[in-house]
Amino acid sequence: MAYKLRTKKGRETYAKRKGMIEPIFGQIKQARGFRQFLLRGMEKMRGEWSLVCMTHNLLKLFQSGRMVMG
Repeated sequence: MAYKLRTKKGRETYAKRKGMIEPIFGQIKQARGFRQFLLRGMEKMRGEWSLVCMTHNLLKLFQSGRMVMG
């Protein structure tokens, strides 16, 4: 990673993470209060993470007014 960050292409690629992925994790941790998994085992952890992501996405849709019920 240190080598990649020393190259121009590596810095450009890493800089894109700010706008793509990292804010989502920050929102889930801060706004949703999700700090640790409660279930044990990889399959259960994946299910728990899917549920957290689904509720995050549904709340964003609901708050934007784009979610149509019925």
